[in-house]
Amino acid sequence: MRVAIIHYWIVAERGGEKVVRALCDLFPDAVIYTHVADRALAARLYPGHEIRTTFIARLPFAQKQYQRYLPLMPLALEELDLSEFDLVLSSESGPAKGVIPPPTATHICYCHSPMRYLWDHYHLYRRNAGLLARLAFPMIAHRMRQWDVSTAARVDHFIANSSFVASRIQKYYRRTADVAFPPVDIERFQRDPASVDEVWSDAYLWVGQLTAYKNPAVAIDAANALGKKLIVIGDGELASALRGNAGDNIHFLGRADDETVRRAYASCRALVFPGEEDFGMTPIEAMAAGTPVIALNRGGATETIIANSTGVLYDDNSSDGLAAAISQFERVEKAFDPDVISQHAAKFGVDEFKKRMNFLFKSYGIETANNATA
Repeated sequence: MRVAIIHYWIVAERGGEKVVRALCDLFPDAVIYTHVADRALAARLYPGHEIRTTFIARLPFAQKQYQRYLPLMPLALEELDLSEFDLVLSSESGPAKGVIPPPTATHICYCHSPMRYLWDHYHLYRRNAGLLARLAFPMIAHRMRQWDVSTAARVDHFIANSSFVASRIQKYYRRTADVAFPPVDIERFQRDPASVDEVWSDAYLWVGQLTAYKNPAVAIDAANALGKKLIVIGDGELASALRGNAGDNIHFLGRADDETVRRAYASCRALVFPGEEDFGMTPIEAMAAGTPVIALNRGGATETIIANSTGVLYDDNSSDGLAAAISQFERVEKAFDPDVISQHAAKFGVDEFKKRMNFLFKSYGIETANNATA
C-alpha cells in the first residue's frame, strides 16, 4: 500500500508535526507532501521519509512569508498528482485536505482544527491584522470558505483531535468525526524532583505563542492585580505590548529551550491557561510534571483537565475571572496530588495516540505497520 501524508507546512516543531511523526511510525514508507519545509527540521523529524513540496516553496520569500500565499494554496494542493497512492492522510489546520485523491484511494483527514482564521476566529484575526490585510482578507476569506467546505466532500473519514473540534467539523462541514487526542511527549516532561528550581516555586506559569486568541494579556493582568509572580515563556506579535503593561512581578523568558520549559513546569505552583484551544498540549505537559492547571472552562481543556483533581476550571473569560480562579486554587492548593496529576497525563501519550489511531484505521479496513501492537 502506497501512502501519502499531506501536512500544511513544516517550519517548526509543534503539535501538528508531532502527529505527522506518529503517523510516519504507523506508515514508515509514507511520502510527505507540504507547501513549504525547513529541510533540516524535516530530516530530523521524519528521517527516511521523502519530502515533496508544492509550488508555493518556489515562490519568493516563501520560507518565511508562506502564509501570505494562502490564496494560492488551494491551487497548489489540487495540482498535486497523487495517482500513485492507495491511502491519503491529510493533517489539517492550514490548507491540507483539499488535495484530489485518486478514485480508488481512501482519504482520511486528521483535523487539528478547521482553519480558525476563516471560521470562528475570523473577526479576531482581521481586527489584529495590518491595514492591507484588513482590506483584502474579507474577499480572500469568502472564497477560501467556499473551497474549504467543498473539499470536505473529498474526505472519506474525519478524525478530530478533540470532541470540541469534532463539533466544529459538524458545524462547518456537516460531517461527523471520530476523536483521537493528539500525541503529547509526556516522557520529556515527566515528574522529576531533581528538576525543581526553588526560585520559581512561588510563581505561576504561562507557556505559548504570544498571540491574541491565547489571551496572554488576561494572565498578565490577573497576576498584576493579585501581585503574583508570573513566568511567561513564548514569543509572538504581542510581546512588546505585553512587556509594556507588565509589572515587576512578570518575568518574560522569550523562546526557551526544552530544559528551561521542563524546569518551569516542574517548579511552578500552577500553569495558567486562559485561552480557548482546540486541544491544548501545554496543560498535558504541565500535568505530566505533576503540576495543576488553572484553565478557562472552554474548548479542549474541558476534555483534558479534571476539575479539583488535576486543576481548576473557571467560566469568566476575563482577568478578574482568572484572578478569582487563582484565589480559589490557593485555598485548596495542598489538596492536589502531583502523582495523581502525572498519572492522568499519561492517558495522552504517544503510545495511546497510536493505539487509538490503529483502532480507527482497522475500523476503516486499513492495516498499519504495527497493527499487531494495537
